[in-house]
Amino acid sequence: MNNSGIPRRTTLLAAAGATAAASLTTTGLLASPAAAAGPQPLRNDALKEALRRARARHRRLRTGRPSANGWDMQNAVDADGAVVTCPVPGTGLTVRLRMGDPQTVLVHVIRRFHYEVDALGAGTGPGALLGWTPPSAVRDARRPESNLASGTAVVIRPGSYPAGVRDGFTGAQVQTLRDILADTEGVVRWGGDDRHPYEGLFYLDVPPDDARLGRVAAKIRSWNEVPGAGAGVVPDVTEPARRRRAERYR
Repeated sequence: MNNSGIPRRTTLLAAAGATAAASLTTTGLLASPAAAAGPQPLRNDALKEALRRARARHRRLRTGRPSANGWDMQNAVDADGAVVTCPVPGTGLTVRLRMGDPQTVLVHVIRRFHYEVDALGAGTGPGALLGWTPPSAVRDARRPESNLASGTAVVIRPGSYPAGVRDGFTGAQVQTLRDILADTEGVVRWGGDDRHPYEGLFYLDVPPDDARLGRVAAKIRSWNEVPGAGAGVVPDVTEPARRRRAERYR
C-alpha cells in the first residue's frame, strides 16, 4: 500500500496513457517505419494537460508542513488529495481520514470502540467523530492534535473526553482500549497516555512508509474478510494472554 499521498487519479491517468499507447501499437495504428523502429513517445496533449493539472492540484493540497508524526498536512478533504470522507461500517457514521493504510487502521480502532467501549451510532449526532481538521487550526505542529490535519488521527466523542482531562473512562473501558491498541501493535497511540492527556484522541505513532503500518493494515484487512474475526467479534479482554499482549504496547 502506497502511503505517499500521491493522488490516485494522477496514477490512473498515467496508467491510462500507457494502456492507450499499447492499444494503438497492437491495432496497427502506429504501424509506420517510425513505429517499427521502436517505441515512440505518446503525443496526447489532452492527457498531458490532465496530468499537469492533477499534479498542480496535488501541490496545492499539500502544505509542505508535517504534523507531529511526520505526515504531510493537507489543505482540503475530498479534493482528489490523500484525505477523504470514509464510512465507518456498523456505525452509520463517516469520518475524514487519510486513505489507504491509515484509514484501515484508524477505522478499526473506531469500530472496536463502538462495539466494545461505547456505541457511536444513531442518535450520537455529527459530533461523535472528529477526523481531519484544517492546518490553519493547528496551533502547535509538535502536539499530537496536529495529526488531525494530516488525516492520521481521530477524536472520538470530542465533547465527552476533552483535552487535559483524565479518568473519562472506567477501569474496564481502559482495559478494552489497551486491547484495541494491541491490535495495532503500537502503530496507534492513545492520547490518554500522553503527558498532556487527550483521552478522545487516537493517532498514528509512526512516520510515512513505516513497515509496521503496512503490516498491521494488511492484518486488519484480512480480518475484515473472515467471518468471526476483527471488529464486531467481542473478545474476552480479561484473558491472561490478551492482557499480557496489551501490556507490551503500553
